[in-house]
Amino acid sequence: MVSPQSPDSSADSSSASPEARSLKDVVIRLAGNSQDGIQTIGAFLARLAGRSAQDVMTYMTIPSTISGGPSIFQVRMGTGDILSSGDEADFLVAFYEHSFENHIGSLRKGGVLIYDSDHVSPDTTDIDCLAVGVPMTSGTIEAVGGSAKEKGKNIFVLGLLCRLFDLEVAKMTKLIKEKFGKFGDDVIRNTMLAFDAGYAWPADNIREVYFKLQPSDTESGHPQITTDGNTAMTLGLITAGVRYGSGYPITPWSTIMETLRTELQKYGGVFVQAEDELGAISYAIGMAYSGHLAVTGSSGPGISLKMEALGWATMAEIPLIVINVQRGGPSTGLPTNVEQSDLMQAIYGSHGDSPRIVLAPQDVEDCYYVALEAGRLAREYSTPVIILTDQALATRIEAFNEPNLDELMVDPAPNLSAKGENFKPYPIDEITRHAAPGTKIEGAPYPTVTGLEHDEFGHPSGNPALHMKMTAKRRNKLCKLAKALPRPEIHGDMDGDVLLIGWGSTYGPIREAVLRGRETGRRIGHVHLRHLNPLPPELERIFSRFRQIFVVEMNDRGLYGYGQLATLLRARYANPAIRSITKTDGLAFKVTEILKGVEELSAVRSVNLSEYPET
Repeated sequence: MVSPQSPDSSADSSSASPEARSLKDVVIRLAGNSQDGIQTIGAFLARLAGRSAQDVMTYMTIPSTISGGPSIFQVRMGTGDILSSGDEADFLVAFYEHSFENHIGSLRKGGVLIYDSDHVSPDTTDIDCLAVGVPMTSGTIEAVGGSAKEKGKNIFVLGLLCRLFDLEVAKMTKLIKEKFGKFGDDVIRNTMLAFDAGYAWPADNIREVYFKLQPSDTESGHPQITTDGNTAMTLGLITAGVRYGSGYPITPWSTIMETLRTELQKYGGVFVQAEDELGAISYAIGMAYSGHLAVTGSSGPGISLKMEALGWATMAEIPLIVINVQRGGPSTGLPTNVEQSDLMQAIYGSHGDSPRIVLAPQDVEDCYYVALEAGRLAREYSTPVIILTDQALATRIEAFNEPNLDELMVDPAPNLSAKGENFKPYPIDEITRHAAPGTKIEGAPYPTVTGLEHDEFGHPSGNPALHMKMTAKRRNKLCKLAKALPRPEIHGDMDGDVLLIGWGSTYGPIREAVLRGRETGRRIGHVHLRHLNPLPPELERIFSRFRQIFVVEMNDRGLYGYGQLATLLRARYANPAIRSITKTDGLAFKVTEILKGVEELSAVRSVNLSEYPET
């Protein structure tokens, strides 16, 4: 371990730097308080990686209280296929004593600790790391002037990291100006003073750890988008032809709502902030009834409030997109942490038989494309579509190839083509096709849209035989979709000891766990499900190729030992090989947690039912 060095003994910044050591990828954990702007630093690093043809993935935690508190932002960037934000940090930047104490355990053996020497006095006697003290607070005040300017120390740290990793200053400067330019020249000037001070800060021992990320060895030829999941979802909705929607604020859905409020009006649309969740989905249903594809959304608590109206939309067969950005529950639960505990709610939440399509994106890029698919399926099958994303995807930043908008943009105009005298919006043996208000209908009674059971024209009816036929009609269109879905891909081994099943944001950690598992000689594969209701075809055939099937998901194992997706799969396929790897700590899965779960479950033949109460 190298002892911290005082800035007084540091060398002149103009002295030559040693040869930078090459890194394929690096994990940097920034630990401080939410008021320190560490999310801003992390976002700058992530976006610079994206503009430098690097791969990147981030992870963040923020306090749920308005007053703020401890927070982290972790960035993993480099070349190759980065699948997770990293189990351990190569570099830990600690702003305060509590930052050091709470996160030194996340620093890998032999890693680098950079701490604010104005606030932290770390005891690293028994810690294998290089510890570097940097006067982040006083250095910022000296550069910018005034005690209030210490809030710019996040930018001071950004400059220091750019120096440390030999990042492209010109691109970073452009990013800073894009971010802060709207606040005026004074803000830009002070920001760059803090950045330059951090970049130029001289210390002998930090020279021992200069690094340079390897350049990308493959050029895709496509410009990259670097953004978070909520933004990608919003852009996907616009591309899918959504021009109208309504919502009510709730973490972590709110940024989708706020972006739609500003962007839809640029396309001639409107997004309404309703007085509550029931009002929000009701407005969105009215927008969809008018012939336009509409969206509403929330997190778990708000989706609960929307369920009555969602049942109405299912009965009336209204095309509608409903987004659930999942967080820890129940009730207010963990509003700023991740969980996947709303799957049963999404599929079965409404009263009565209320079938609807449920999709889940696997990464930030897929947030964009799932929104497109949700729009297509809502129109094609005339039904509500629920998108189950989550807090990890909502806030995570990744880089991906810019979509081809010329090929993907959907015409949002409603279909007002004339209908003939035989027009029935609810034909028993066909998928519903509504006539938007204003559509010319020749010789046929004008249809009615209602939450009551109805005949083929939409007119209310309590006929028992008709109710059975209409219930089957609403079910059968999802059966038809199930047959049309693509067969799931298997990553890793095509057969063998263990098959890992996942959905949503567990995609990257599971893939990385499979890669590591195969390196040890284990025959292991991975199937990730984007379509959760209905399920895709041929899963049973895939399951038959593996001795054990472990479903990895962030929810509770329940009374009988199985998570929510595992419960559905066991019910559907009656396969006792299906078991669960679950957790509910509000944090994303680590690769090591998945591998540990595989080892533990592989050691036993089946769940010990004696651990659970009899029913």
